[in-house]
Amino acid sequence: MIDINSPRLRRTLPAVAIAASLAMPVVGAARPAAVPAPAPATTAPLTTMTPAALAARYAVSRDDIRAAERVAGDHGDRWRAAMLSAMADPARRFLSFDGRDGGRAVEVFGDLESAEDVAVLVPGGDTHLDKYGLLRAGALRLRQALGDRSAVIAWLGYRTPNTVSLASLTAAHADDGAVALRTFVRELTTVKPAARVSLVCHSYGSVVCGRAVPGLDVDHLVLIGSPGVTVDHVGALRTRAAVWAGRGSRDWVARVPHTRVRLPFVTLGFGADPVSPGFGARVFAAGDGRHSDYFKAGSLSLANIARIVSGRPPVEARRAA
Repeated sequence: MIDINSPRLRRTLPAVAIAASLAMPVVGAARPAAVPAPAPATTAPLTTMTPAALAARYAVSRDDIRAAERVAGDHGDRWRAAMLSAMADPARRFLSFDGRDGGRAVEVFGDLESAEDVAVLVPGGDTHLDKYGLLRAGALRLRQALGDRSAVIAWLGYRTPNTVSLASLTAAHADDGAVALRTFVRELTTVKPAARVSLVCHSYGSVVCGRAVPGLDVDHLVLIGSPGVTVDHVGALRTRAAVWAGRGSRDWVARVPHTRVRLPFVTLGFGADPVSPGFGARVFAAGDGRHSDYFKAGSLSLANIARIVSGRPPVEARRAA
């Protein structure tokens, strides 16, 4: 953490000022996914992973999606209604859904009951129902790369910040998301104690995971395209999980100032660069992709993420000193 009077601030403020100036035009702007939706049904925590229990949970979520579809249609948002109609397909499996405030959705890919490896995919900024297809596509590709006996959970369980906004420079949204993620993962690991569970966290989602992971019973924490996790060393995460970090060579997040600046009313930034030697993560090769390419079909990053989740060493891996 940097105090406002620190000499390092002189090196950091120009980049922070640029980011803030880019953010200012969108502060207070209407959220692009602000379409009305009803409150979802209240569900009790899962206590078993039997087919009957999962089917019942999926049915409740499907009813919530259909209710949101009707409201979107009445509101005149035909595109949203059509998208929700597709999400309500009986072949799809949602553990939970809430169409309000941009949307929350937790979708399962693969057989969760029998899965030996479970990856929880936590997305970054600008992820909401209008852009849910991008998260879903990544989850589908990861599930395909993992193969049988695995499941991927696309976890859109928090209100993500706009990528170009002051909110994306602070941990406020991450703190709210961390509460929800911690609750979800504890429920998951309680009912599947033998499964190998990994958190795969992209961009601002890695900030959420960093705030949530202390004390969680997970095997791997995989940080991709991360701006930082609000600590300067893996030891401060207080986790038994193996912490991995990867970044594509063309990812713009490499140019983000990797520090934290304490100002009078807000703290900006997320601390050390997770792929830097001093952070202490296990750094893996992520290829030459851009910020949104980590789950690109056939990519080195996708292959290595799948290997880590399944308990195998990544190719071309190196450990940060």
